Amino acid sequence: MSNNRQNLFFYYPPNKELDIKLQPLFKLAEENGFTILDDSKNANIIISVGGDGTFLQAVRKTGFRQDCLYVGIRREDEAGLYCDFNIDDFDTMVDSMVNADLEVRRFPVIEATVDNESTMLCLNECSLRSTLIKTIVVDVFIDDRPFETFRGDGLVVATPTGSTGYNKSTKGAVIDPKLPCFQVSEIASLNNNRYRTLGSPFVLSGERTLKLSVQQDGNDYPIIGMDNEAYSIRNIKDLSINLSDRVIKTVKMKDNTFWDRVKRTFL
Repeated sequence: MSNNRQNLFFYYPPNKELDIKLQPLFKLAEENGFTILDDSKNANIIISVGGDGTFLQAVRKTGFRQDCLYVGIRREDEAGLYCDFNIDDFDTMVDSMVNADLEVRRFPVIEATVDNESTMLCLNECSLRSTLIKTIVVDVFIDDRPFETFRGDGLVVATPTGSTGYNKSTKGAVIDPKLPCFQVSEIASLNNNRYRTLGSPFVLSGERTLKLSVQQDGNDYPIIGMDNEAYSIRNIKDLSINLSDRVIKTVKMKDNTFWDRVKRTFL
């Protein structure tokens, strides 16, 4: 690995047991010429420890950086679709990083803009859900053209890598992350003689713009989910979603593709 990728920052929730368990990894990394930093700003490699949820937080809390690589380490009992390495196999990870036995993969990111004001990025998905025991009504536009009026519990807009999470649980398809696109799936839609939606997930090209316009019918505090964080914003009117120009660069073992990880996780 080149010298300009020698600064490491480890991201994980405070945990004394984990602190102790990581000490051998810290020592091994330093013995191989890496520097471990206390601040992520000057890191070239940001390493999350704790499964996919921690990986999403690491990316979000460090600002979706474009000038560094992200690495995921999972523990034995945690999901690891973003995580190529196991916490109990330090030698393999350090040896791979030193000998450049790695490939860089680029994951698509979506950006969601609320009421033409605040724009947030998502690596997994953006969801819009009702917080009341009533349906949320959303007018759906594709490239500013009316598509449908949704009535139900909510909608999930997922990136290809996010397609294995919340989206999959709503019967959405698992999408290859090499495809620049995003997927829209429904959460408990109403479909009867009075109300009608497409009733199935649909995939949009990365060149499309999706607009979700919330009808103001008393459902004043819908929940917007951004990856594994939730925001309650009063009187949301419009949520516009695009595929971002940004990508998240991660490292992977050469013999561990996205579909290898999907197979390992679900089959």
